[in-house]
Amino acid sequence: MLALGLALLAAGAPATASAAGGAGGAGGGGGSGGGSGKAGDRGGAHAALPVVSPTPQRAERVGGDIRLPRQAEIVVGDDTDEAARTLLTRVLEAEGVRAPEVRTKPSGRPGLTVLLGNADRRDIAPALRGTRVPDHAEGYALRVSPARGHGAGGTVALGGTDAAGQFYAVQTLRQLITGQHGPRRIAGASVSDHPSMPLRGTIEGFYGPTWTQDERLDHMEFLGDTKSNTYVYAPKDDPYHREKWREPYPQDKLTELGTLVKAARAQHVRFTFAVSPGTSICYSDPGDVKALHAKLQSLYDLGVRDFSVPLDDINYTEWNCDGDQEKYGAPGRAAAARAQADLLNTVQRDFVAANEGTKPLQMVPTEYGDLTETDYKKTLREQLDKDVEVMWTGTAVVPPEITNEQAERASELFGRKVFVWDNYPVNDFDRTKGRLLLAPYDKRDAGLSEHVSGLVSNPMNQPGASKLAVFTMSDYAWNDTGYDRDRSGAQAAAYLAGGDTRTARAVATFVDLNHMAPTFGEEPWQPQSPRLARHLDGFWDRYADDPARAIRELEPVADDIHAAPARIRSGVQDRVFLHDAERWLDATELWGTAMRQGLRVLTALRTGDDEAAAAARTAMDEAAEKAAAITVDPDEHHQVGPVKLGDPYIEDFLSTVRTHQDN
Repeated sequence: MLALGLALLAAGAPATASAAGGAGGAGGGGGSGGGSGKAGDRGGAHAALPVVSPTPQRAERVGGDIRLPRQAEIVVGDDTDEAARTLLTRVLEAEGVRAPEVRTKPSGRPGLTVLLGNADRRDIAPALRGTRVPDHAEGYALRVSPARGHGAGGTVALGGTDAAGQFYAVQTLRQLITGQHGPRRIAGASVSDHPSMPLRGTIEGFYGPTWTQDERLDHMEFLGDTKSNTYVYAPKDDPYHREKWREPYPQDKLTELGTLVKAARAQHVRFTFAVSPGTSICYSDPGDVKALHAKLQSLYDLGVRDFSVPLDDINYTEWNCDGDQEKYGAPGRAAAARAQADLLNTVQRDFVAANEGTKPLQMVPTEYGDLTETDYKKTLREQLDKDVEVMWTGTAVVPPEITNEQAERASELFGRKVFVWDNYPVNDFDRTKGRLLLAPYDKRDAGLSEHVSGLVSNPMNQPGASKLAVFTMSDYAWNDTGYDRDRSGAQAAAYLAGGDTRTARAVATFVDLNHMAPTFGEEPWQPQSPRLARHLDGFWDRYADDPARAIRELEPVADDIHAAPARIRSGVQDRVFLHDAERWLDATELWGTAMRQGLRVLTALRTGDDEAAAAARTAMDEAAEKAAAITVDPDEHHQVGPVKLGDPYIEDFLSTVRTHQDN
């Protein structure tokens, strides 16, 4: 489990305890436990808390740290969530606690006692000692109380408002354990926390090669780590999801899906099965409706309780059968909406509501990415069952921003709070060809949670590489008013780096080179390489004034780019990420080599050493040529072409080096 190898995530740059919005300050990549409010006060009552991700609604220091002992006991009850208990045991064992004893009552012996269960349990409620218990689904309260005296140990109370809340309390405790370079400690924190958005997670909804079973299983654990509760299975290139929607899944595929459903449940993730019949369904045909119900029933029998019927990317200017023409009239916006509402209302009434334990049906409208009032939206608003969740991608397929006003307008148009399907960091459209999209989430308003029912990311074809951006999106969805993109981006790097500072810095360098986030228009909504651009901006003016100084200042930048891949490969333990990023890491090292050689060309020119300049030029051009020749793996992506990163800044720099030498 990735979380257990990353217990040092909290060891990022320390956060000042705050009343609302959780920890403030900038996140970092590694270090030991949190800063100190006073000189020499390590882990004392005045030390800053570690950064916790997602950002808690309220987190503050209430006392000194607990020095983690070798012995600990976990006190459970009939109310204790099994997944939370399993995670807690693994976290403690990963931190050096020897086989934590599980009991129904505390033993009273010295050491660490962790109380895990519902927040109102008889032993947990008093141990929370004033830490407010949120009146909110999936909420939790956590309090760390050191034992009196100077020995190790004390009590940690983990109280959830429900089972998921217990699980999330353990995920927070994991990040409060610090001390990379000394004794392990649990920070003396009080946390009162709950998610801002009810639905948070990802939708595997892109075009191109689908994720593998192992990649999906890895992704479920990642979603648990980031307190996300939703995964929507909707891969466009799964034929049984779309073209062959009437046909049952083969038994081997059903077995795989059943394994995924169980893995999701163990992480408190709602596995949402989506089937997309819009390309061929005859809305008026009872046989098609029956086939759709049968498909959903086969997944219900596997344990699925969340369902979606997306009707996106289909044509509503023609029907798929004559019967629809007879029942709904000529094809068009209003007619399509009537037909879709009939279908969805039947599924909600006769399947979803009729089966125990299900959540409201989700759907994607055919008009999913604008704010224009149309006959389609008006009809859907008036006729669609109010319990059905409607997904919306923003003001465009890939919106440059999502504001509170836009979300409020979308809710008005569809007659309910919309469920945001955000097409980031998905890279299946032409302008993303050759790219990884790694920038932290941005340009979504604080307070959006008041206007939407949830937010899911549509990730890239590369699930491991998607983690950096999705980590920050999960942070935002949990607490959109406390979200800080820079802190969250640094925490994402620290997460991937397992808390190691040098590795996190290398990851941050790699993110900067892959920062571009295109839209369907000319302007990207996230700029390319903002940090590299700042270093190169005005370089040639500085070079003209003081070449030695300009070269000296740029050398560490080129060195960092060149060295980042090796550091990432040695420091990142996530094999899925390394596999996905492999070709971009290869290209990064080569572009870094080319930049370093380019600086050597300039140094040699400055000293009049034409022979050294020529040799460096040859090395520069060879590295650049090799980098430009690296292409996307066709088994990983349907858009095969050159790997792109750091563009156009690196190429422009090298081109100008050539011009200086040639002139």
